[in-house]
Amino acid sequence: MSALAPTLALAAGTVGVLHTLAPDHWLPIAAVSRARNWNQRRTARIALVCGIGHVSVSVALGMIALVSGTAIVESFGAQSASVAGVLLIGFGVAYALWGMRHLVHEKLHGHHHAHAHRPDSRKTAWVLFAIYCADPCIAVIPIIFAAAPLSIAETVAIVAIYELATIATMVGLTTAARAGTRLVQGRWVERYGDSAAGALIAVTGVSVALLGI
Repeated sequence: MSALAPTLALAAGTVGVLHTLAPDHWLPIAAVSRARNWNQRRTARIALVCGIGHVSVSVALGMIALVSGTAIVESFGAQSASVAGVLLIGFGVAYALWGMRHLVHEKLHGHHHAHAHRPDSRKTAWVLFAIYCADPCIAVIPIIFAAAPLSIAETVAIVAIYELATIATMVGLTTAARAGTRLVQGRWVERYGDSAAGALIAVTGVSVALLGI
């Protein structure tokens, strides 16, 4: 084993964990999960799928950078952060509007249907997946470059550590946040949950677009 491999493995795991602490990596899924009343298993499964999409695109960009150079990929990465923010804003606003439409329907017809006018859960999950694919982590690219001279096994192991650290942190934070929302109870959650979730996701998108996180 190369003496550099353990250092790069530690760096890959650290990057995976730290960049996933940003709220846009887990808050949107937790917010939708609370609004739609997904259980912990389903929440974890959707976070897992979104995490796989996120790290797969990140690593793919790293591989492309090895061939084409970092300038093009880093430029794409900088733009993707803004795109991801815009997508979160759009999704959040659309989801909030669905929630408002549900409330208007209830007032007009004088009764309440828990799932009336709500978007399909599978479609919602796939939209989240697409958003996370559009927001790759460019910080992993220097690690992939540094690991490239190592053996194939060591390089694959370092990339795998980054992916596992990212996905595990994403699933852990999402399910923890979802568990925390169980403390928030009341009929108002059922009535306004979709609108509140959409607004929260939109605010997260604004933060991502402005801060580039």
